[in-house]
Parts: sequence; C-alpha cells; structure tokens
Amino acid sequence: MSKSKLELLTPTNCQLIFIDHQPQMAFGVQSIDRQVLKNNTVGLAKAAKVFNIPTTITTVETESFSGHTYPELLDVFPESPILERTSMNSWDDQKVRDALKKNGKNKVIVSGLWTEVCNNSFALSAMLDGGYEIYMVADASGGTSKEAHDYAMQRMIQVGIIPMTWQQVLLEWQRDWAHRDTYDAVMDIVREHSGAYGMGVDYAYTMVHKAPERVKHGETLKPVAA
Repeated sequence: MSKSKLELLTPTNCQLIFIDHQPQMAFGVQSIDRQVLKNNTVGLAKAAKVFNIPTTITTVETESFSGHTYPELLDVFPESPILERTSMNSWDDQKVRDALKKNGKNKVIVSGLWTEVCNNSFALSAMLDGGYEIYMVADASGGTSKEAHDYAMQRMIQVGIIPMTWQQVLLEWQRDWAHRDTYDAVMDIVREHSGAYGMGVDYAYTMVHKAPERVKHGETLKPVAA
C-alpha cells in the first residue's frame, strides 16, 4: 500500500467532486433512503465549505434527462461553475480533468450518483489515467439497488479506492477540538445533519453545559468533544 494512503485527510491535502446530484438520478436510487442521501450530501458540502476544500460539481444531460443539481447543494456553493457533460464518465470530459488539475490535490473525495456507473467509471479512470487517490463517500452516493451499490464499492475497494462516510470526512478534517476557528461551524453541521450524534450535542449543550434551550446556529458555545 502506498504510504500516502495512510495519511489522514486534511483541509490542505485533498479536493472534492460532486457527480450528478440531480433529481432524475436520485429517483433511481434504491440503495439508501433518498432524503438521507440528500442530507448526507449537503452535510458533506457544508463541511467542504467550512474547511475551504476545492470543490468541483458536475452534471450530465441536465436539460434532456437528469434535471438540475439539488438547490440545497448549489446554495452551499453559489459561485461554483457547473460542469455539464454528456458522458457517463466525468473523467472523459476535459473540463473536469482541467478542474481537478487546477485544484492541485492528489487526494480526490467523491460523492455521486450512481455508484455503479458514474462514480465507478470516474474513480477507476482517475486512478488509471490521472494517478489520483480516490476516497469514495459511500453514504453520500447511491446506486440503483443495494447490490449495485455494494458490489460497485467492493470492486473499487479491491483496486485501492478508499471507502469513507461523510461524517468521517468531516471529523477527519476537524481532527482536534482545539481548532476553534472551525469548531462552531462543525458543531452546526453536526446538529443539523448528523442524526443521533447531533441530538447528543444538543443534549450536552443544554443539559451538561446549561446553554439556553433555544440555541441558535452559529452561536459560540463551550466545546463538546465527539
């Protein structure tokens, strides 16, 4: 195994690509609850925004088939260009390859639809032709069946692509709760998108640290570790 794959993700050693988070693609997802999928994807996007991760957004056949990117995702990156293409494989598009190269990070985190098609083909091609390390966010991606998603993940893992979850990415970027410049923003993301963990944070704020019951997002509070 390459020693570089043993490195933790940091805000300075990676970039992120969102592939085809469009409604018609989401309609076909059967491997994960679609609302959970959107929640996880938007949570990952907000995390990337907090840590200033270079981010690329791609779409396929927007007008003729797939529809427009989730508005919640676009709200996180209102200035980001949308790289439209025709190929199922984002790597085939020169604009995408140029964007990845411009970002200058060899570790590429991937969230997309569908796992067995667009994610799989991009990941294998980017490894083979571009020499990138690929980190596949399994719970911010979805396939047309559980088997399609699972076997695509297994295929990618077998060739060295690294599986992750969106919250794992977030907390790996944060790494140390003493990093106060991102702490409050991370807690906001956790409280909104992390389910039971977020509920636990709310409980700790109000019951342990005696914060007001109506805690507003963005309000500075005492640290609550994971």
